[in-house]
Amino acid sequence: MKFTIPIPPRTKKNSQQITKNGIIQSAAYRQYEKDCAWFMPKCEPIGYKINLKAVFYIDADRKSDLVGYIQAIQDILVKYGVLEDDNRRIVHTVDGSCVEVDRENPRTEIEITDKFDW
Repeated sequence: MKFTIPIPPRTKKNSQQITKNGIIQSAAYRQYEKDCAWFMPKCEPIGYKINLKAVFYIDADRKSDLVGYIQAIQDILVKYGVLEDDNRRIVHTVDGSCVEVDRENPRTEIEITDKFDW
């Protein structure tokens, strides 16, 4: 399965706000998560071992945390029913994932393959 989320990627870690009730995600991250819904494939939730390859194209050449982007996209894939969960029994590997720069077309390209296909 391959699909693209054609909006600038965000991390959860760098988008937190501290409130009197605890830590919450920023309004910008919550909007990103909501906007991603439009681009999620309609499928039965995946519940077997996969490789999740996510290439995050950001709009500027700045320091970036791949793990933060991976955490965010895994949570979004679970939230919208693409994955049953993001534990190691399902997201077995994230081989090929990286952060690249594309100032003109920031996006996230996702490829999900059966762990036994490669």
